[in-house]
Amino acid sequence: MKRRELLKASLGAALMAGGLPGPARAGTVLTRVRPGAAGWPSAAAWEGLQRATSGRLLKLASPFAGCAADAASCAALREQIKNPYFIGDHPALTQTSGWQDAWQSRPSAYAVAARESADVAAAVDFARTHKLRLVVKGGGHSYKGGSNAPDSLLVWPRAMNAVTVIDAFVPQGGSAGEAVPAVSIGAGAMWIDAYTAVTTRAGRYVQGGGCTTVGVPGLVQGGGFGSFSKRYGTAASSLLEAEIVTADGQVRIANAHTNPDLFWALKGGGGGTFGVVTRMTLRTHALPDHFGGMRGEIEAANPAAYRALIARFLAFYRDNLCNEHWGEQVALRDGRKLRLSMVFQGLDQAQAKAAWKPLFDWARTSKDYSFEEPLFLAVPARRFWDAGFWDKTVPGNMVRDSREGAPAHYAVWEGDRGQAGWYIHGFESTWLPGRLLEGDGLARLADGLFDAAQQWEVGLHFNKGLYGAPAEVLAAARNTATHPGVLDAFALAIIACGDGPAYPGMPGAQIDQPDGRQRAAKVRAAMDTLRKVAPDAGAYVSESDFFQARWQDTYWGANYPKLLKIKQRYDPEGLFTVRHGVGSEAWSVDGFMRKG
Repeated sequence: MKRRELLKASLGAALMAGGLPGPARAGTVLTRVRPGAAGWPSAAAWEGLQRATSGRLLKLASPFAGCAADAASCAALREQIKNPYFIGDHPALTQTSGWQDAWQSRPSAYAVAARESADVAAAVDFARTHKLRLVVKGGGHSYKGGSNAPDSLLVWPRAMNAVTVIDAFVPQGGSAGEAVPAVSIGAGAMWIDAYTAVTTRAGRYVQGGGCTTVGVPGLVQGGGFGSFSKRYGTAASSLLEAEIVTADGQVRIANAHTNPDLFWALKGGGGGTFGVVTRMTLRTHALPDHFGGMRGEIEAANPAAYRALIARFLAFYRDNLCNEHWGEQVALRDGRKLRLSMVFQGLDQAQAKAAWKPLFDWARTSKDYSFEEPLFLAVPARRFWDAGFWDKTVPGNMVRDSREGAPAHYAVWEGDRGQAGWYIHGFESTWLPGRLLEGDGLARLADGLFDAAQQWEVGLHFNKGLYGAPAEVLAAARNTATHPGVLDAFALAIIACGDGPAYPGMPGAQIDQPDGRQRAAKVRAAMDTLRKVAPDAGAYVSESDFFQARWQDTYWGANYPKLLKIKQRYDPEGLFTVRHGVGSEAWSVDGFMRKG
């Protein structure tokens, strides 16, 4: 039976068991309450939540709300929007400003600026009791608007950002023999907080995200790919224990011994779906001697040469780079360029350069190709996320948070700055199975990539697929809720387009909707072309299309029915609803109305 048919059979069984949306049960919440509607909490009720959270309830408004009266302040605000740390520190903003014809970044009505699990539990209880839309903002990086919902109550744990390195961690209910080096990370921490504590200060490594301002719990719950995933696996597979507030307001521990079903669901089952994670404990690893990177670009003189370059690169990647040492990406751009932006671990600079020699030697043999000598740099692994080190070594490679009083370790990779406030027109992704690198699959893949690249830029993210990883990495990832197809995928292909910040009310922000739709259509057409090579491949839930078809199958495959049962156990009323999250088929797109 084909995988799609198997999933349909499984979903059919779930439906017969009452697992998928059907007639609402007696007492079931049918709609969430909006401000001004009957049932919206009274001023006295909100004051009660204020007391229950020790004064941490905030009434929110867009920072652009006063722009008409204060143009100077808004001009300064527009500059601050370029800083992802500023965005993360503002409860009314999200790192993506919206998605055309999908959603816009609008603030919640209120936010609980949580400092402890009790604050989160109070917010959850309040939302459940008053039938409110509830959302969670960690790092605020959700492309699909998961940390954004107007007229809602926001749980905002930014201040819960403690990071504690542990020499020998034993999960609750476990035995001393299970003790492993680990790190405990609060719900509001970003990956720069984790890397600074674990790598720069303690000399260990924790598998996390490539972008330093991404929130820790959200990335782990989405599966979690970092730059070095082919060596250390997914962030989800590193999870040892989580503290989580579930829909009943209870603070629970989830690990392999306690609430193991919930623990499994948190390892890739999607953020904002099963509760509010308040703390995560992740395994740490010994550091290699070096982390490093390389950059370069090869340009073809004509279409035939470009097609040959793509095929040659794929074979080169298969034979030389599809292993635990290499990660990150290449881009097929402008119809004839191959842009290289890769990282490596466990190699010194000479070894990394030698690995690429066959490709550049081949390119030198033909006048059809031009390039400058690629750049290679290996650095002590402990210094990789040390902004002070980069200030002295490669100024500008990391850009510091420029705000007065900002923590010294707050810095972002220069290449990630463009994500701050990004407004998406179109975004498509698909995993590419490793079998396409073998036999006639390689020629078909090269043709598909060539055809797609004539329509739009195609990115191949090799660290977001585990094909080529060691056996122990594959085994750990197999024990997560992430789509099983990631085990056989050598890369995640991403085709996307967008524009500068376009928050509602932002002066000077203009959305050319006709142009945006035309660009999105080209993105979709390019991905449709590529998908013909691997029509049934899945996609990474955290980086995918807002309008994704068959999303249950695409994101989780055969794991979806099990995830749905866990969702129904811990959140039977759907308090936690995000776009294309487990169980969201029961709700309207905005999460306010249950489908009959």
